[in-house]
Amino acid sequence: MICFSTDWSHSASRSRFLLSANSYSDVWRAVLPRISDTAVKPRIIVENARKTFKLRHTHSLKETFIALIRKKTTTSTFDALHDVTLSISPGESVALLGLNGSGKSTLLKLISGVLQPDGGKVLTRGRVAGLIEVGAGFHPDLSGRENVYLNAAILGMGKDEIDARFDDIVEFSEISEFIDTEVKHYSSGMFLRLAFSVAIHTEVDILLVDEVLSVGDEPFQRKCLARIRELHDQGKTLVVVSHDLNMVSDLCERGVLLNKGRVVFDGDSHSAVELMRR
Repeated sequence: MICFSTDWSHSASRSRFLLSANSYSDVWRAVLPRISDTAVKPRIIVENARKTFKLRHTHSLKETFIALIRKKTTTSTFDALHDVTLSISPGESVALLGLNGSGKSTLLKLISGVLQPDGGKVLTRGRVAGLIEVGAGFHPDLSGRENVYLNAAILGMGKDEIDARFDDIVEFSEISEFIDTEVKHYSSGMFLRLAFSVAIHTEVDILLVDEVLSVGDEPFQRKCLARIRELHDQGKTLVVVSHDLNMVSDLCERGVLLNKGRVVFDGDSHSAVELMRR
C-alpha cells in the first residue's frame, strides 16, 4: 500500500484529510503547545491513538443463527492499540518492535493511513511511501509497466517524471523480462521487487516498511537495505517493522517496543532489542 501527502495529513476517528497551509500552525499549536515555533517539526505525531478490532466467533450463517437463538455472543472486541503516543523527527530511523499481536503493524498502518484510529490522532507531514503489504496497490489485470505508472502517480509523480525514472525502476527490480506481464502472474517476490523499486525512486519524506523485505531472496534483501540506508543518509524518515533484530538494531537508531498494544520502551534500538531478547 502506498500513500502520500505534502502537508499535514490527519487521521482521527474515521476521517482522513489534508490540512491546508493556513490551518497548519493552528493544528500544530493544538497538538504540541509546548514546542516553540522555531523547533524542528516532527514528520510523524501519534497522540493517544487507539485501535479496536471486532472478532467474529461464528464461521457460517448457520452457526450465527444458532448462537442468536441461544442468545450467545457472536462477536467480541480486541484492543490492538491503547493510547499510543510518540513523535518522530525528520531523518530519524525508528524500529517498531514487539511479539506477534503487540500492535506494531497496526501502528504502522495507522501512520500510513491504511487504517484509521478509533481514538486519538495520527499526523504525518510530507510525502509518505508505505511498503505495508506485498502487492497492495497493484491492479492484478494490469501489466508491471502499467502498475509502475499507476503507483508512481498515486505517489504524486507526473508522467514526465515517471518516464525519466522508469528504466531505473525496472533495472532495480530485476524483473525487466516480465515488466509487460500482468501482475496477477507475479510471485510475491516479484511484487515486492517492483513495489519497493517504485517507492524508493520517488521523492518521499517518510518510508514505512513492514516485514516485506523477508519475502525477497538474500541478494535482493541486501540491495534493498543498502538503498534504505542511502535514503536515511539523505535525511529521509524511516519507520521499520521486522522480526530480524540484528537488522533493525543495525539499521535503526531508535527502537519503540510494544506489548499488548502499549508502548513499554522508547529509546535507542540496541536497548530495545536487548529487552526483546530477555
